Amino acid sequence: MEYRELGRTGLKVSSICLGTMTWGEQNTEADGHAQMDYAIDNGINFFDTSEMYSVPPRPETQGSTEKIIGSWFKARKNRDKIILATKVAGRSPMNWLRDDKSPTEHSRKQIFEAVDKSLKRLQTDYIDLYQLHWPDRPVSLFGGHGLTYRHVEAPTHPIEEILATLAEVVKSGKVRHIGLSNETPWGTMTFLRHAEAKNLPRVQSIQNAYNLINRTFELGGAEIAHRDGVGLLAYSPLAQGYLTGKYQNGALPQGSRKQLFNRLQRYESPQADAAIERYLAIAKKHGLDPSQLANQFVTTRSFVTSNIIGATSMEQLKLAIGSRDVKWTDELEKDVNEAHAAQPNPCP
Repeated sequence: MEYRELGRTGLKVSSICLGTMTWGEQNTEADGHAQMDYAIDNGINFFDTSEMYSVPPRPETQGSTEKIIGSWFKARKNRDKIILATKVAGRSPMNWLRDDKSPTEHSRKQIFEAVDKSLKRLQTDYIDLYQLHWPDRPVSLFGGHGLTYRHVEAPTHPIEEILATLAEVVKSGKVRHIGLSNETPWGTMTFLRHAEAKNLPRVQSIQNAYNLINRTFELGGAEIAHRDGVGLLAYSPLAQGYLTGKYQNGALPQGSRKQLFNRLQRYESPQADAAIERYLAIAKKHGLDPSQLANQFVTTRSFVTSNIIGATSMEQLKLAIGSRDVKWTDELEKDVNEAHAAQPNPCP
C-alpha cells in the first residue's frame, strides 16, 4: 500500500480509503467490522464516514455508520492505528440531525453539536479530519446543473465565520484537521484566503466526486491540489457502480443501490451510456476487471491523496483493494484519455 501526506498535516494516509456509507442500511454491524478488519490487514489506515450516514439519509438510520465504527474501536482497541475522517452536514431541509429539529446549516451552534454527537457515536475523543459535507451556501451539487454556475441568493453563514468556528473546535482538541467536501474551486480558495489572513486552520483536503465519467475536478481543483496542498479525496470512483458494467443494457441486479433506492439518475443519459461502454471495452482489451480499471485510474492521479472505495460485499471489497496491483501503463493512459476526449464528463 502506498501512503501519501494528507495536505500539509504530516499525516500519512493510505492511497485507498475505506468508505462506509452503506453500513447500517445495506450492511450490518458485523459486515462493517469484517470490512474494517480486512482493510487494516491490507494496509488501509484511513476511514471516511459522516454524521448523515448511512445512505440514503433517513431519521431511522442517521448516525448508524459512526456507531458501527465506534463499536469496532471499542472491541479492537486500536483507535490510534486509524486516521478517521467524518463530516458535518451542510445546509439542507433535513431536520432530524439536530436536537431542536432545525434544518441543518453551518452555524456555530450546529457545528459544535454535530462534533460532540459524532465523537460519542464513534467512541473516541478526537477526529483526525473533520469535513464540511457540502457548502452552506447554494451551489450546484451532485450533478444538479452540470458545469453551469447559477447564482442564487439565499441565507448563508459567511465562510470566515464557519472557519472561525472550526478554529474553536480544533483548539478544543476534538478535531485535529479540517477539510471540505463537494466544494468548488472558488470556495476552496476562499477558505484558504481567510485562513492565511486571520491565522485560522487551513483546509487540508477536499472530498469530491471523481471518476472516468466525471473528471471535472481537473478543471480547477487539480491545480489547487498541487499548488496549495489541498489534495483530493475522491469519492464515487466507480460512478456508483456504473463503471463495473453491472447496469449494462438496462440490467438491474437484485440488492444493488439502483434496485433498492432508484437514486442514480446522475449517471443515466445516452452520453453516459456511450462513454461507459467505451471504458468497459478498454478494460476488456487490457484483460482487466472494469472496477479495477476505474479504481486504479483514480488512485494513480497525481492530485489524488486517497481514493475512497465502498463495498457491500467482501468480494467487492477485495476487488477494490486489489486494484492497487493493476499496473497503469502508458497504453492504458492513452486509451482512457482518448475515450475522455471523445465524450468528456458526461456525468458531472
